Amino acid sequence: MSVGAPRGLASSGQKPITEILHPLSAAEEPLSPGPDVTVNVGGDKEAVLTNGTPVETSSPASASSLFNRLQLDDDLEADARDPYASMETRDLFVTVDDPKKHVSTMETYITYRVSTKTSRIEFDLPEYCVRRRYQDFDWLRIKLEDSQPTHLIPPLPEKFVMKGVVDRFSEEFVETRMKALDKFLKRVADHPVLSFNPHLNAFLSAKDLNKRQGLALLTKVGESVKHVAGGYKLRARPAEFCAMGEYLDTFSQKLGTIDRIAQRILKEQSEYLTELREYGTVYSSWAGSEEELRRPLEGVAGSVTTCCGALEELSDNMSQDFLPVLREYVLYIESMKNVLRKRDQSQAEYEGRLEAAVLRKQEDRTPIPMEVEKCQDKVECFNADLKADWERWQSNKRQDFKQLLTGMADKNINYYEKCQAAWESLITLLQDKQTEDKTSETN
Repeated sequence: MSVGAPRGLASSGQKPITEILHPLSAAEEPLSPGPDVTVNVGGDKEAVLTNGTPVETSSPASASSLFNRLQLDDDLEADARDPYASMETRDLFVTVDDPKKHVSTMETYITYRVSTKTSRIEFDLPEYCVRRRYQDFDWLRIKLEDSQPTHLIPPLPEKFVMKGVVDRFSEEFVETRMKALDKFLKRVADHPVLSFNPHLNAFLSAKDLNKRQGLALLTKVGESVKHVAGGYKLRARPAEFCAMGEYLDTFSQKLGTIDRIAQRILKEQSEYLTELREYGTVYSSWAGSEEELRRPLEGVAGSVTTCCGALEELSDNMSQDFLPVLREYVLYIESMKNVLRKRDQSQAEYEGRLEAAVLRKQEDRTPIPMEVEKCQDKVECFNADLKADWERWQSNKRQDFKQLLTGMADKNINYYEKCQAAWESLITLLQDKQTEDKTSETN
């Protein structure tokens, strides 16, 4: 494979290997690390990359232009025109449903039914139906992260909940978690690379999931790599990936603010709902002691009760549909930042090896080793996969938030329409009562 400058490194001004192979002139200075980004790749694992062909994609030039992508398109078809649509497979369909509680002497836990329909030759059967618990989903995500380090792995809902605050066996909590697990698995199944991962195949098809049986897709980093790249400072992260990081920071702040305000609104709605119910009860008890005002008072109590039901429905929608989406994207941001850090580690390893090789060449004219070229290939592959997943994530985000905000608008409209109809019916009742009273006086 011919080796040129990686697209990411080229944009930061780094020379290709073929140019560095020539002896340095007096005007050229040896490579020196810069102060921009510090990463540590001295771990005991080395990322194993997929053999994908680098995909050219356009990347925004600034964080502001990236953030503008949150603006919702009026045309749904615009979101459907995904540049990677031709790569996506539509022959794998998964569903997570039917939660069941299991109680044993050792533990109590929830399992979910995972149904799969596929026509892929990698599967022995066209349909599967297995039961999985949360820790099985967690195992799958860890395996995907280890075996596909260049790709963005969708997040799972948090594993732990605060005792005394949330009952993890309550119907509402289980329903919310089931929806999140279903979304996680659908995102993985729709991915053009992750959907072919052998760990996913085992998760979907194996009757008994043997989580101890690894597929040995990771290799350890040698001591020389630790010495060369450990604690190495990047000369400069490419501008397009800096823009991604800035966008993620800004997006995270916005989501955090919205989440805090939404939580406060939800708390205030709960308090208001409690008062409103008590308010309606007072009118009902009053109607029992005022025969002349019985019908109007009962009408007020009925209107208040209708408003209570509408408000409860609105609050449930916010807690079960709106807030979980915000939380999912907060976790998505952390996943994306994790992939960016791994990309930086890959670049740091390449630059560290390259600098060491250039110094050796100056001293004893040793040829640039093949491992440097392999590291450059890794950076190229990392950049291509990350750009592709970034575009997919942006497209999914636009669709998710369009659906989320449209749903929120519909729920609020429905709430106010129900309240308006309830009070309008009370006006009609009062007018009828007034007509009856006038008729009685005339007679």
